Amino acid sequence: MTAAQKQREAARAPAPEHPAGWAERVSAYPGQLVRAVREAPRGQMTVAAAVAVFSLLVYAVVRHLVGTSMVDMIVYRAEGAAVADGHDLYALRVTEWNLPATYPPFAAMLFVPTTWVGVGLLRVLITSGNLVLLAVLAHLSFKLTGWPRRELRPVGVVLVTGLGVWLEPVFTTLRYGQINLALACLVLWDLTRSDGHRSKGVAIGIAAGIKLTPGLFAVYLLITGRVRAALVAGFTFLATFAIGAVTLPDATWGFWTKYLYDSSRVGRTEIVDNQSIRGAVARLMHTADPGSLATAVAALVAVAGLAAAVWAHRSEPWLPRSEAWGVCCASVTAVLISPISWTHHWWCCVPLLVLLAAEAAQERSRPAAVRRLRWRPVFWATLLAFLSYAMWLVPHKGDLDSHLPALHQLPASIYPVVGLCFLALAAVRVRARRLAGGAPLGRVPRPRAEQPARAGVR
Repeated sequence: MTAAQKQREAARAPAPEHPAGWAERVSAYPGQLVRAVREAPRGQMTVAAAVAVFSLLVYAVVRHLVGTSMVDMIVYRAEGAAVADGHDLYALRVTEWNLPATYPPFAAMLFVPTTWVGVGLLRVLITSGNLVLLAVLAHLSFKLTGWPRRELRPVGVVLVTGLGVWLEPVFTTLRYGQINLALACLVLWDLTRSDGHRSKGVAIGIAAGIKLTPGLFAVYLLITGRVRAALVAGFTFLATFAIGAVTLPDATWGFWTKYLYDSSRVGRTEIVDNQSIRGAVARLMHTADPGSLATAVAALVAVAGLAAAVWAHRSEPWLPRSEAWGVCCASVTAVLISPISWTHHWWCCVPLLVLLAAEAAQERSRPAAVRRLRWRPVFWATLLAFLSYAMWLVPHKGDLDSHLPALHQLPASIYPVVGLCFLALAAVRVRARRLAGGAPLGRVPRPRAEQPARAGVR
C-alpha cells in the first residue's frame, strides 16, 4: 500500500473515541470477560476446561499429600499484625524456622488485611487468589506476545491456569503462599499498556515498593527511551517510601539503613533454593560467600541482559514480538542478578514459555518445504526445565549444598543455566532478524520528524 493510500484509509477511519475513565474501564471488565469466553470456540473451550479441572483436582490431592505449610503467608500475616499492633516489625520471628520480615514497611502495611481472618480461611483465600492471578498472568503474557489470535486466548488462559500449577516456580509460590504472581501481574500490566498512558509506570513503582527487584523494569523503561514511564515508576516508588516513612518511621529507618543489607535475614546464599547467579557461583566455589567474583559475574550478566533487552526492543521493524523479547530478557536478568532469587521468584517462566510457544507456532505455520525445526525443541526443553524440579532432586540437606560434585552442579542451578541460555538465544534471534532484514546491527536512530507522504512511494 502506498503512503497516499494509507492517508486515504486513515481519513476514512472513524475518529477515535475519548478514552473512558478508569472506573468505567473496570466496570466493563466482567462484560468483556463473558464476551471473550462466548466468542471462544466452544469445542476447544470445553476440552480445555475439562483438562484444567482434572489437573487442578490432581494438584489438590498432591498438595494435600506433600503438605503445604504456606509459611510465607504466615510471615506476611505476622508482619501485618506487627503493623496493626504497633510492634517492632523487624524484630519478629515466626514459624519453626524463626523467619523474619524482609520486605519494606510499605509491604507490611499492605499485609494488614490478612489479620482480619483466621489462618484456615486465609489459606483458601490466598490459594484461590493466586490461581486467579495465574489466569491474569497468562492473559497478560498472551497480550504481550500477541499470540494466539484473540478468540483462542480464553482457551489458552484456561489451560495455563489448570496446567501451570505444575511449573515449579508456580507450584512453590502456591505452596508457600507467596506474592510473586501479584507482582508479576503488576509488572506485566504496566508493560502491556500503551506508552501513551500518562500513568504507565505506576504499577511497576508499586511492585518495587513491595519488593525491590521489580525496580529493574523502571531501568528497562528508561534505557528503551520511555523516560516518562520510568519517571512515573520512580516517583511512585518514592511515594511508597514516603508512606512507609510517615506511617512507620522507625521501621523505615531500620530497613533502609540496616536490615536491607543484612543478607542473613533472607537466607543462605549457597543453598539450591537460591537460583540466582550468585547462588550458582557459591555452589561452584563450595562456599557460603562467593565474594567479588560472584558480584563481577552478576554485573556482567546485568549489562549483557539489559543490552539484549534494549536491542530486542529497538528491533521492532525486523523482529516479530520485539517487546515480548525485550520484557522477557529484562525479567530473566532481574532474577539472575538478584543476590537471592528463590525458585518461586522465577515467575517469568510463564511469559517466557508463552513467547517460545508463539515462535514455535509461527514456525509450524510455514509451508513444509521451508519449515525448519528450531523453536519447538527450544520450547519443550525450556518447559521440561521448569517442570523438572531438578534442584530438589539433588542431595541438599544440611550443608550438602556446599559440597555438590560436578555432576550435580547443572541440576542444582538449572534456572540460571536456562536464563543465560535464553539471553544468548535472544541475542542470536535479534541478530539473525536484523541481518535477514538488511538492517544495521547497532542502534537505529529515531527519525527527527515525520516526512510528508508522497504518492507512489512505498
